[in-house]
Amino acid sequence: MTAPDRPAALLPTVDPEAQLVFIINAASGSTAPEEKRAAIEAALAEAGRDGELRFVRPADLAQAADAAARTALQRGSAVVAVGGDGTLNAVARAAHAHGCPMGLVPQGTFNYFARTHGLPQDATEATRVVLQGAPVAVQVGVVNQQLFLVNASLGLYPELLKDREAYTRRFGRHRLVALFASAMTLLRTHRPLRLDIDCEGSVRRITTPTLFVGNNQLQLERVGLPESRAMDGGRIAAVILRPITTLAMLGLMLRGALGTLGEADTIARFEFTQMQVRPRLLPGRRTIRVAMDGEIRRLRVPLDIARSPRPLFLIKPRR
Repeated sequence: MTAPDRPAALLPTVDPEAQLVFIINAASGSTAPEEKRAAIEAALAEAGRDGELRFVRPADLAQAADAAARTALQRGSAVVAVGGDGTLNAVARAAHAHGCPMGLVPQGTFNYFARTHGLPQDATEATRVVLQGAPVAVQVGVVNQQLFLVNASLGLYPELLKDREAYTRRFGRHRLVALFASAMTLLRTHRPLRLDIDCEGSVRRITTPTLFVGNNQLQLERVGLPESRAMDGGRIAAVILRPITTLAMLGLMLRGALGTLGEADTIARFEFTQMQVRPRLLPGRRTIRVAMDGEIRRLRVPLDIARSPRPLFLIKPRR
């Protein structure tokens, strides 16, 4: 999922003598903070490199990531995210805004972004990639100019994420916990969305439980959607769920788990580079909840969803 062709001369470089800046969310993943520190410092010592490790509280991630990206850019270095989806998104937004190279040491549950780009799940190995790899331009999406890496959605999916977070706080981060939480969410009654969608000259008015936008080839492949190849052409995939019963929703979730969602006749799918979504809200409402890379935000309507014209410079293994 690289961005459209970009001359190598325009890619930023990382000075091997410059100090890297690591942003570490101690609340992410199952590895204790000191174990994260030990794994990263071992890889740095092995390579004879230096790194600045900044442990950050979740509430301070955005501000800390912005400061770290500025520092790394001044040094001719890179900012490195250590954590799950929330940490990755915060650091990616800062790196993207400043044009700073970014590395990744994944510590989340699914790690779709890291796995799509061939980045190791082990902290030591991932740090070695940051030290030995090179920046590559990769495609990112935006909603109202706010960046997302893997997916963005509104309607039912933000409810799934909210409930999943509540369950994982009680029972831990595990794929089975996430699936159980999703099933419990689907068993509740939900108000459908009414959307006016203007996409590349075509306008449609729909009623749907959820609109899902995907920018990650691996995630779309796993659920069986052929639009997983959209990113190869610099496009983004959208999935709209038609109004169906709760039992049919559970069946769709099972299809997704089995990788056969693309065979369902209760969803509509398309690819795009830019679209505007106008939810029809209750009088006086001007915002709607949008889930972006596992984080829920309130954004003003209408929603402008697009592939960002500027790529993210992600450090990947050298070919």
